[in-house]
Amino acid sequence: MVIVAAIDRTERATDVLAEAATLAETFEEEVHVLHVMKRSEAIQIEEDNANKDEAVSTAELRGQAAQPAKSLVDTHPPRVETTTVGRIGDPASEIVEYTDDQQARYVVISPRRRSQTGKLLFGSVAQTVLLNASCPVVSLADHS
Repeated sequence: MVIVAAIDRTERATDVLAEAATLAETFEEEVHVLHVMKRSEAIQIEEDNANKDEAVSTAELRGQAAQPAKSLVDTHPPRVETTTVGRIGDPASEIVEYTDDQQARYVVISPRRRSQTGKLLFGSVAQTVLLNASCPVVSLADHS
C-alpha cells in the first residue's frame, strides 16, 4: 500500500507532503506525490509544440505533469521512500482513480478556500475526492 499526497501548484503542497510523510512513517509505507495536469494545460502544450513542428508524446506530457511533484520532493525531501507521479485529466477523477489503482492506504489533500457560491458554481476537487475515494482521505485545514 501507499500514501498518496495529491498536490497542486500552491504553497499548500508542502503541508500535504509533510502530512503524507508522517503517515508513511507511522505505517511504514511509501509516499506517491501526485500532481494532475488539467487537460486544457496539456492541449496548450501540444499546440505550442505543434507550432514548432514538434510532437509531444503522452509520456512527455506525464513527465511535465509530474514536474511540480518532483520540484516539491527536491526542495522538501521527506524521510520516507517517495515516488513522483504525473497524470493528465480532471484532477478529482484522476486522484480517485490513482488511489484506487494503487490500493492506497490514505490520500492526503488540501482544499482551496472558496465561498459557498464558488463551490456550487465550480465544484470542489477535495469534495469529489472525499465523496468518491475508496480509502480514507486526510483533508488539511486551510489557515489562510
